Amino acid sequence: MPSRVIIFFLCMSSLLFFSLFFTPSHAKTPASSDNDEFLSFLEDYEDSTEPDIPNHDRPEVPSAPFDRAQEAEDINIDDEDVVALTDRNFDDFLEDNKYVMVEFYTPWNGHCKALAPEYADAATELKTENVVLAKINAAKEVEAADNYDVRSFPTIFFFVDGDPELYQGRRTKSFTCRNAIVSWIKKKIGSGVYNITTTEDAERVLTSEDKVVLAYLDSLVDSATDQLSAVSKLEIDVNFYQTTNPNVAKLFNIEDNAKRPALVMLKKEPEKVVHYDGKFRKSSIAKFVSASKLPLVTTFTKETAPLIFASPIKKQVLLFATANDIEKLFPTFQDAAKLFKGKLNFVFVKTDDEEVGRPVSNYFGVTGDAPRVIGYIEEDDRKKFRFDGDITLEKIKAFNEDFLEDKLKPFYKSDPIPETNDADVKIVVGNNFDEIILNESKDAFLEIYAPWCRQCQALEPMFNKLAHHLHGVESLVIAKMEGTRNEHPRAKFIGFPSLQFFPAGNKSIDPILVDTEPTLVALYKFIKKNAAIPFKLERPASSKVGVKRENGNARDEL
Repeated sequence: MPSRVIIFFLCMSSLLFFSLFFTPSHAKTPASSDNDEFLSFLEDYEDSTEPDIPNHDRPEVPSAPFDRAQEAEDINIDDEDVVALTDRNFDDFLEDNKYVMVEFYTPWNGHCKALAPEYADAATELKTENVVLAKINAAKEVEAADNYDVRSFPTIFFFVDGDPELYQGRRTKSFTCRNAIVSWIKKKIGSGVYNITTTEDAERVLTSEDKVVLAYLDSLVDSATDQLSAVSKLEIDVNFYQTTNPNVAKLFNIEDNAKRPALVMLKKEPEKVVHYDGKFRKSSIAKFVSASKLPLVTTFTKETAPLIFASPIKKQVLLFATANDIEKLFPTFQDAAKLFKGKLNFVFVKTDDEEVGRPVSNYFGVTGDAPRVIGYIEEDDRKKFRFDGDITLEKIKAFNEDFLEDKLKPFYKSDPIPETNDADVKIVVGNNFDEIILNESKDAFLEIYAPWCRQCQALEPMFNKLAHHLHGVESLVIAKMEGTRNEHPRAKFIGFPSLQFFPAGNKSIDPILVDTEPTLVALYKFIKKNAAIPFKLERPASSKVGVKRENGNARDEL
């Protein structure tokens, strides 16, 4: 028996020895292109290149971790009447209160600091209306901020029975923020329409207010009032009134024998009176008020910008001129505005205004002091159309007619095409986008960046390193485009940086957006996964790293 055990043991040992030393080489590891690749140089580089952001650029986050277990269950009252919310009590608080305005803020944001006293005053005033003003620190309470897609601060929502509406009104003291918030909320929770029964009341309103809407009705309580009330809740900066008194109506430029219901808007502007001639329905009245409340020509400022972009009229004609030129051009531009009222919005941008006019001019590619006219569609990929020639009423009229009929060809901004473009990262501008990015024979990986973007600055050394190690792949282009000075109909993005991949042979589809953390190894794997023309990094025979191209080209050593 012992001899049989010994023989069995020896046989098994021999088989094990054979399997270890005589297994065919191709069977040692499973077939995998990733296992053949040598990525340690990328990982080593990544470990040593953590972006170094100066301390003064870092957000002021709490030094100690936030311990939710220590958070009190009760609601904390801050600034006397402003409620401080957390992720834990956010939903319950909305459920328990019918009307709640919530400010998402960060402690270090200057706009949030400026808003704080105005917001607190509004909270105190609205206590009697059973409206609660609350705030939530989005730097700590990230869950609530993410749920409502908060990306800038302050972001303010007004909740009615838990349903949110974004507040887009005034937010700083210089804009009488407290009054704006109070007025806006009172419109939301009340009828929003005030009765005028005497001529004395009418004269007071006409003297004190810049823009008003008056309805001349048969009764102050009927379906017309309901339609008007619904519209009033949509408008922040226009007050709505109604009357049955023919003498009041006459003060508002409505004839006492006018057919009721009649509606008029009065403004303290060159266009003083605008009569409504449509059906007395919410949707139609809302369009009328939104279009009519703007002047014939609106000067672009911080205050008017929200009104311009909130208008239902999405086609705009912009005049870019200095303060000196506008005196002779404005009458012509205003006459053109009268011809296209309700169809186009006319906007004047003062190019020598460094704070507002200059940045807007740069966005539209307007340089120098010469007057320019540009058509702009806020929707439809924000297309721009350039007017050429002398600014006369006849020529502006012809341009606007072609603009409305979609006969104009859009233009796109572009830096000059570089004379040389031999670096590992190719420079893309608007005018060479087709040649470099939409070349069907090459995969293309593009970064769209802005020079002031800190994330872009942190990404740059890693992006350059990636391009350096892949410069031998002739089927791949790694490129970058400055997104504030260059445009292309295929270069669509929301923010900076935007990383996009355009596969070879299929450039008609939308680019593939990076869906991973932008680390060096992750970006390399993203490129390899989506490349239409395969390639891989070979394990080097020496200290050098090589790129093997599987399209038949020779190896290019790095």
